[in-house]
Amino acid sequence: MADSVALDAVDLGILRLLQNDARMTYRDLAAAVGVAPSTCVDRVRRLRRGGVILGHTLRLDPSRLGRPLEALLSVQVRPHRREVIGPFVERVRRYPEARALFHLSGPDDYLVHVAVAGPAELQRLVVEGFTAWREVTRVETRLVFRQWSCGPLLPPDDVGESYEGTSASAGGTGWASPEPR
Repeated sequence: MADSVALDAVDLGILRLLQNDARMTYRDLAAAVGVAPSTCVDRVRRLRRGGVILGHTLRLDPSRLGRPLEALLSVQVRPHRREVIGPFVERVRRYPEARALFHLSGPDDYLVHVAVAGPAELQRLVVEGFTAWREVTRVETRLVFRQWSCGPLLPPDDVGESYEGTSASAGGTGWASPEPR
């Protein structure tokens, strides 16, 4: 497990802003957190070098790219050993249909999020892709009807405020139903 990094208020402010708009200019970012632009550039570089900022991501709509059907594949791999796991992970990551891969505890070893053009392509991926591999002993498929993006990793500055105006500390859940993507 990676060690956490010591972050001060300026670092946290930079991260809060960048996680919501990674295209923000250094000048605007510096003004928002109250430091000089050169200081802001140095801080962002340090956060990248320290592995806190992993990169910038462009989110695409799979349905507009001809892949409207999304599914979660629960995959069991046997034997569950290092010499099998590495090649399995690399093969899955090379699939253009694979959107995310999670290594799990419990009866299933992996959860694979895929996006395909339709049911025939999903069947082909499961039957000719996953179950054709000797080490895959079981694949269970669940269709995704809707998906929501969740909140940012870092809470906003006003942590005491809930997402629906009810203070979580006053007994509210702080949970709201966001719009689907």
